[in-house]
Amino acid sequence: MSSSALSEITRLERTRNYLRPGDVSAAVRLWKDYVHHPERRLWDDYESDNVHWYCCGNPFEARALLDRVMQAMAPRNARELRQIVNRFDAVWN
Repeated sequence: MSSSALSEITRLERTRNYLRPGDVSAAVRLWKDYVHHPERRLWDDYESDNVHWYCCGNPFEARALLDRVMQAMAPRNARELRQIVNRFDAVWN
């Protein structure tokens, strides 16, 4: 990811009331880790509302946060983040 995109993410994390420093990278990591789990476990988690999400974060909320951040970013920088997220979305789908 370019330094321009990273700078914008840092700025958003400092200026938006729904973000804290490190939230975007944590959301990317959580979504990435979640989509790489075996398919059966993914379905079980989705159907039964995984209780571990309370301590470790909900991957679906992380994905929604990434959408909000991409909407707040400048188009060029959002495109860079979207490319990363789309790779994980492809695994999920």
